Amino acid sequence: MATATTYGARAHARAQEGTRAEAMPVVPASAWPAPPCEAGHLVWAETVAGGNYTHRVLARGTELRLTDLRGEACAHLLLFAADRPWERLNVADTVKIQWNAYVGENRLLLSDQGRVLASVIADTSGRHDALCGTSTLVRNTQRYGDGTPQSASPAGRELFKLAAAKNGLAPRDLPPSLSFFQGVEVRDDGALDFTGSAGPGASVTLRAEQDVTVLLANVPHPADPRADYTSTPLEVLAWRAEATPPGDPLWEASPEGRRAFLNTAEFLAARGLA
Repeated sequence: MATATTYGARAHARAQEGTRAEAMPVVPASAWPAPPCEAGHLVWAETVAGGNYTHRVLARGTELRLTDLRGEACAHLLLFAADRPWERLNVADTVKIQWNAYVGENRLLLSDQGRVLASVIADTSGRHDALCGTSTLVRNTQRYGDGTPQSASPAGRELFKLAAAKNGLAPRDLPPSLSFFQGVEVRDDGALDFTGSAGPGASVTLRAEQDVTVLLANVPHPADPRADYTSTPLEVLAWRAEATPPGDPLWEASPEGRRAFLNTAEFLAARGLA
């Protein structure tokens, strides 16, 4: 089809309607071929290519499932309170308040205000990282020859900058991130061992405990020792559900977690949101 004229370009563009690529968002999300659950309505369905990013604002109670389709995805995650971006994921508090450096099922993702942004309600991977953050422009340029967003080896922080800008956030708003599907273990001497992935099909499901802005970058883990930039598609599905209620075992899993949930409930109640 000729695209040298405006009419030709328009016809060519319109002919693409309904085309499905391997990595793309599905709009509306309800058109996704295999809903993850019968009880909820899909609000986000997307496959994120390796070396790419995505973002979305999710309502409180929404459940978000990330799936490593081929075993080489690495989902770097940032969370912000949707209408208060100064309240954001604090990885250091997430680790120290729960007395555990390893994120997994029944762990809470805490903000710098001592409140719960999201909870981890399911995990079939067990290969995650709360210590290393994501890759940087300088490091990727050293390792792969380039780390800019448009290159073949974009750095996670550079992609986060793009996602942040689309949500009114600046680079200085970006804290350290969590990584899902590519893990590290801490040796007795404090050194880190890269453990890689759990293989294709592993998934992790989060529940938003507040309205949150989600930023995701699917790029190789910074501790990945391989010379090649290795990153495969990440499936992202989210559906309507309910926030964790008082009395749920997750509330009572630890004194620290209970206090974080109470802080969250009090804050939301004061604003008439819960």
